[in-house]
Parts: sequence; structure tokens; C-alpha cells
Amino acid sequence: MASTLHFPMASPLPSASTSSQSFRRRYLRTPFAVNAQNKGKVPIPSINPKDPFLSKLASVAATSPETFLNRPVNSDTPPYLDLFDSPQLMATPAQVERSVSYNEHRPRRPPPDLPSLLLHGRIVYIGMPLVPAVTELIVAELMYLQWMDPKEPIYLYINSTGTTRDDGETVGMESEGFAIYDAMMQLKNEIHTVAVGAAIGQACLLLAAGSKGKRFMMPHAKAMIQQPRVPSSGLMPASDVLIRAKEVITNRDTLVGLLAKHTGNSVETVFDKMKRPFYMDSTRAKQFGVIDKILWRGQEKIMADVAPPEDWDKGAGIKVVDGL
Repeated sequence: MASTLHFPMASPLPSASTSSQSFRRRYLRTPFAVNAQNKGKVPIPSINPKDPFLSKLASVAATSPETFLNRPVNSDTPPYLDLFDSPQLMATPAQVERSVSYNEHRPRRPPPDLPSLLLHGRIVYIGMPLVPAVTELIVAELMYLQWMDPKEPIYLYINSTGTTRDDGETVGMESEGFAIYDAMMQLKNEIHTVAVGAAIGQACLLLAAGSKGKRFMMPHAKAMIQQPRVPSSGLMPASDVLIRAKEVITNRDTLVGLLAKHTGNSVETVFDKMKRPFYMDSTRAKQFGVIDKILWRGQEKIMADVAPPEDWDKGAGIKVVDGL
């Protein structure tokens, strides 16, 4: 910058009575870094009127031209930067013009949380037990996706122990699972369900409640159906315990009926399987009617040729005890 700003110094310094107009005619008519002898040889680029630095120089030159003429010989400050009250060599990060796309390095705003990014791809992920906070979020996401587009499918990924923890302790009411199920049944969208990890109890019902032909399971995922559990009674009177036990029986019958509807089994078959926890790997879940397809990623033919576990036991001479 210092080598590009040259003013003709042969003329005497303008007095205080010299007007700014005469100064501009005298000193600023000739573009920067151009001598009189080579003015016709070197093309001069046009000055950007939106450049804040050049705009500031032009303003100072118009109001106080002597500022440019009385420059210090040795100064630690870069030339003409002292004209600013608070010089900044670069803008703050908030002032930098940012991109709209999240794929670029400089987003317009901080990226959203992960559930929001999944929601943008029409993916709803259940990765916790079905407690009221989870139910509220899942139902809201389902309603929002239907409002956004009632024709596009919704992908429901499930890795949940239902209304219990992995140790069997009850953490939510059975109505939490029924609330999500009812929301799924009210949607106009096609719902693709995918089991990743585990789908236990009410979560297994949600897996089976997906659209026919669109219920999937990862190869090493597990599904399990079991009877609802009675929540901790604490210091309840005996009559209240009886009332709660009757409610649990009602929820069990409802769950049995819904599982029989979506798996294609009879109510008696489902009820018999639910007497004790009934675990299913991906192959058995497909046979029971919980899912339609296992996501093997190109290994469908290999796995189709594999004999079921019962045949392996029979060929090895292992007798399966009834009831196990």
C-alpha cells in the first residue's frame, strides 16, 4: 500500500486557506501509483466504491488533506491504517459472509442437533426405553413428517427395551407404547420399520406395526415379546394393587391382540408364546411374522440356504426340551 500511494511533492504544501476542492483537483485527479509520463501506458483498475478502506481514505482526503502529506518517516503502524479509530486487519467470524449449505466449511449458523438432521431425512430413531419424554418426541416427529409430506415414507429405526429396562425394571406405562402405535396407525404415510439392536415388548409391537413388506431387521438384532409387568406398588392398599393388576391384564390382552393382528398368528399362539419371555433372532422373527426381510446387504441367498437352528440340533442328536 505504501508503494502505491504517491502524491506530487514538488509543489508547495497547501496552506490552511486552500480549499478541499482545489486539493482534489490538484492531488486526487491523478490515479494512485501512476506518474504523468506513463499515465497513457498503464491501465488503471477502477476503485471499488464499496471497499471500506478506500472509502475511508477518500473521506479523510476530502476533509483533512494535510493528513496524507505529514506522514511519519518511521512508524510501526502499516501505512494509512492509523486513520481508523479501531483498526481491524480482518472481520470477526460473525461478520464473515457464510454459506447456506451445511456441506461447506462455513455454515450460516451452527448445525442442528443429530435428531434434527435425521428428521430432515425423514428418519425417526427410538433409542431409549419408552418413557413419557420419548413418547412425546416420537409422536411429534411423526405428526410433523406427515404435515411436511403425507406421501413420502417415514423410516422408523428401533433400538428400545420398551417400557422396561434391560434388567426388567418397569420405567414407563404400557400406554406409552400404545400412544406411538396409535399415532402410526393414524398416519397416511407408509412407515418402514427397522430393528437395530433390540426390540423388546412394546418396541416389538412398533416393529411389527410397520407397513406390510416394509418391516426390516438387522442380522444380529433381537426381538422379544413378554407380558406387561406390574409397576411397583409401594405402600398402596390391597384394593389399589388389585385395580392395578386388572389394568395390567387388560394391557396384556390388548398387546396380544395387536401382535396377533400384525404377525398373522392366532391370539392363542401369541398368548402361549408370551407366557414367558420369547426371544427371536432375525430369522425366527421373520418366521413368526414380526418382520418381512432381513437386511443382509447382498447375503440373502447365502442365508436362505442355511438350515434353521432346529435342523442343526436334530442333525447333531440334540433333543430340544419342550417349553424352552
